[in-house]
Amino acid sequence: MRALICSRLDGIDSLEVGELPAPELRPGTVRVAVGASAVNFPDLLLIVGRYQEQPPLPFSPGMEVAGTVVEVAEDVEDFAVGDRVLGMIGHGGFAEEVVVSPDALVPMPADVRFEEAAAFPIAHGTSYHALVDRASLRDGETLLVLGAAGGVGLAAVQIGKALGARVLAAVSSDDKERAGGRAGADGVIRYDRHDLREALRDAAPDGVDVVYDPVGGEMTEPAFRSLAWRGRHLVVGFASGSIPALPANLALLKGASLVGVFWGRFTREETERNRANFTTLFEWWKEGRVAPLVSEVFPLERSIDALRKISERGAIGRLVVRP
Repeated sequence: MRALICSRLDGIDSLEVGELPAPELRPGTVRVAVGASAVNFPDLLLIVGRYQEQPPLPFSPGMEVAGTVVEVAEDVEDFAVGDRVLGMIGHGGFAEEVVVSPDALVPMPADVRFEEAAAFPIAHGTSYHALVDRASLRDGETLLVLGAAGGVGLAAVQIGKALGARVLAAVSSDDKERAGGRAGADGVIRYDRHDLREALRDAAPDGVDVVYDPVGGEMTEPAFRSLAWRGRHLVVGFASGSIPALPANLALLKGASLVGVFWGRFTREETERNRANFTTLFEWWKEGRVAPLVSEVFPLERSIDALRKISERGAIGRLVVRP
């Protein structure tokens, strides 16, 4: 099958489009013909050996897919040939086929295109799990979203508004400011123009209740210092490439919580709860309260360009590959 192949952990320039053996259907698995696969920052970590879970070489990146079930092992009852599905699979999505556990998949709405469905699971699944399961974000609270024009950031803005929060979007360019506004943010903070801590003093004098942080680096400490009493700082990822260290006394002084968000493990540890989350998300999608923003679709032959655009933090919304 055609695939984007990582045969050594040397980054984007070592990738190539070529042929890989079609994966074997094993007991307890499902074969999916990939209609689309979204591009994510962790794909960049995979191809340099820095992600939490590392597949053996050679492999194809691509953590989330939408497609059609084309083969089912005899002991699988949840899905049948012809089912349209989406899911988070860890790796392998930038290829024509994947073989995965049914636990990694959820049925996709019938009237949704593969490109949109592929861009939905990680961004919206992560953000819903973070804001609902981990932060217990409540109606009327103030939510600060760092990196608010990226895939998970825009999803967090939408979900925060759906939950009734006042949402502040932190961005770094005119295009990203417009994207944050279109997603429904109540206020936009330009940290490329203003000191983040000072801007938050003006925008939220009493502090923010929840920080959604997929960025890390130098953004984390000023955001944490801006928390209100009993605030929650969600550690979602490190798109800046830097893992920050925080003075522990800050949590003590504010009665605050530093809360980890590992949606990938959550989907395996709490499968039924994850599927229940998606039931709510699909209802919100149908109602127009949330929706993925797919800004560009790449053919497999240009999947390296998509990864490079993510690495340069030039993407607004989601980028998608069509194998």
